[in-house]
Amino acid sequence: MTVFQPLITSRKEESTEQLQDRFNEQGYLYFKQAINPQRCERLMHDMLNFLQPHIVFDQQRQLPQLVGEPFFETDPIWDQFYPKIQSLPSFHNFFHQADALRLMQVVVGPEVFVYPMKLGRIACPKKLGYETPPHQDARSHQAGPTMAGMWVALHDTKKGMGRLQLLPGSHKQGVRTVKVADGVGGVQCEVFADERTWHVSDVERGDLIIFHSCCVHRAEPNTSENTVRLSIDTRFCDYGAPVFISNLDPHHGWRIDNLNWEFIYKDWPDAHLQYYWRDYPDIFSDFRY
Repeated sequence: MTVFQPLITSRKEESTEQLQDRFNEQGYLYFKQAINPQRCERLMHDMLNFLQPHIVFDQQRQLPQLVGEPFFETDPIWDQFYPKIQSLPSFHNFFHQADALRLMQVVVGPEVFVYPMKLGRIACPKKLGYETPPHQDARSHQAGPTMAGMWVALHDTKKGMGRLQLLPGSHKQGVRTVKVADGVGGVQCEVFADERTWHVSDVERGDLIIFHSCCVHRAEPNTSENTVRLSIDTRFCDYGAPVFISNLDPHHGWRIDNLNWEFIYKDWPDAHLQYYWRDYPDIFSDFRY
């Protein structure tokens, strides 16, 4: 029987030692309103500008609303608008701000490398079975032990809207075997018979979750009538740790024609974050898992 418990809340005011101990024990850290809510709201609306006419903002409920056909990551509708979202400076700058970087430093130390690949999530209702299955980023990103993920809610997200679920302590078992599965990513990692307790909570705009590269996580189905869940995530590590070469490409650049850095950067007003990883000291290209 599967059991759901609330996420364990961490506070920025706690000591680095306390936070690191919790991260090492649970495999994740959850912070309330850790990212400026206004910045989250601006990015949400920047994304929604490109999601029309499929998704609009419901002023009364203050949530994204599906008004067109439902879609999932990698289908033709998604492929039409995703390159435009990837071209947003606000999308790529999001995790390079002080509020996000300070929390990354808690996990990996004072010098942080933010992966160039930034990932936008658009979870539509009426597409059950297409949500992200249980998986580990250590395999999907070919990541070393110091890599972690950072996920941020761009709006309030309640039960039934596709919340992020984490399997506490699962990182202690190392990298697991996988099998082919439906949903985002196309694979599902092994979940052991005694792992029945998942952590999940309703979250607010600006809430942030950091998770270990081996922490098993998944998205719950979006069973709402018409609410779309928007979020953003990335990966990071201590500067100098090995990084697999595909993480230097735009998300889905390997399968969407012309989704490359030249397309993304062409209308940016400044260049200070363009190609910031070119001198990174340890890029590898041989698969590990």
